Amino acid sequence: MTSPLPSTVSRTARRARAAVSVVFLVNAVLYANLVPRLPEVKDRLDLTNAALGAAIAAMPLGALLAGLLAPLLIQRLGSAAVASFGLVALAGAVAAVPLAGSWVVLAGLFLVAGALDAIIDVAQNAHGFRVQRLYGRSIINAFHGLWSVGAVLGGLLGAAAAGLAVPLPTHIATTSAVFGVAAVAVHRFLLRGPEDAERTSADPDADADADQPSAGARSLRHVAGRTFLMLAALGVLAACGAFVEDAGSSWGALYLRGEVGVGAAAAGMAFVSLQVAMTVGRLTGDRVVDRFGQRRVARLGGVAIALGLGLALAVPSLTTTLVGFALAGLGVATLVPAVMHTADELPGLPAGVGLTVVSWLLRVGFLVSPTLVGVVADASSLRVALLGVVAAGIVVAVLGRILVASSAPPSGEHAAEAPGSLAAAPSA
Repeated sequence: MTSPLPSTVSRTARRARAAVSVVFLVNAVLYANLVPRLPEVKDRLDLTNAALGAAIAAMPLGALLAGLLAPLLIQRLGSAAVASFGLVALAGAVAAVPLAGSWVVLAGLFLVAGALDAIIDVAQNAHGFRVQRLYGRSIINAFHGLWSVGAVLGGLLGAAAAGLAVPLPTHIATTSAVFGVAAVAVHRFLLRGPEDAERTSADPDADADADQPSAGARSLRHVAGRTFLMLAALGVLAACGAFVEDAGSSWGALYLRGEVGVGAAAAGMAFVSLQVAMTVGRLTGDRVVDRFGQRRVARLGGVAIALGLGLALAVPSLTTTLVGFALAGLGVATLVPAVMHTADELPGLPAGVGLTVVSWLLRVGFLVSPTLVGVVADASSLRVALLGVVAAGIVVAVLGRILVASSAPPSGEHAAEAPGSLAAAPSA
């Protein structure tokens, strides 16, 4: 029998949802708040553009180096503590940036910030999925939507502080303290207990193995191999998501200026179009996912990505480009949360491991994507290079069948649709 969705949600679950929402918001605000004032950091240290860029590049490097440590911390301390108190540490690292006296110190702080952000990212998503299991329906997309809102809020705070000529150290120290306190304050409302406490069913393979010990070793090898393949496929989907998002942030303005021929003011609208559409898609995505299933939504999103960028490239104009990037933003909006959810539900893995691996591969995608597009663009044209985004959409439409179908906890009939099951990935 299919488990009915809970008609009421407990007060504990509602409080935990509000607390996780604050965690996602604070995580975005902390660094975004610094971004508008990076030119002042550059001037204080008398850095070249290349030197500042190299220092900032230490963030993804730190994320890649430390991101895989998240499961160990989560298993030892719990996702609630890692997320909340990790944000306090991140706030401290960001607050120290204006005090850096040399490039080496600045790069070191960005390295630490990137490492902390990667660990926090896994922990906040892991805890978000715990709360989602209590709700019995999708809520994870709203968390990611609030992250996007937090990024905008942080940017506005930083721009306002710069416009009011608030001293850089005072501004960053104040905002870091305020949001750091907020992260600590919500910790008491996060969930307690084991990371798997909210799961409603055990891995059916584990039960079968318990009855057949002689087949245990063969079953373990089968599960391990299948899980490895699933993680690799989910990593490809995550990288496709990174490729689409990077197309807007790194190349949208250049495409509009160089290939379409618009002015500088209008060129930035490609990024805005994608980001606004993606934020709207995340804030409304939970209802859509609950109605149609996250597998179907992700695959249709892949079609929207391919059609959107295909339109922008086939008919290069300001209007078609903005529409195309908006479709791509809507298409990618729920993809990464769906990939993370599927990874978090993979059987036979310790808490946080699947989530950590796909998060790490997502960051690899963000690191590789700009270079790959740039190399192809130099060899041919940016228009040709961005065909890779169309290809990414097609990959999502095809490979999206491996995603878990429902955001509700698997049980009864839906156990067959758990990630890693061949039933979750029917032949094309």
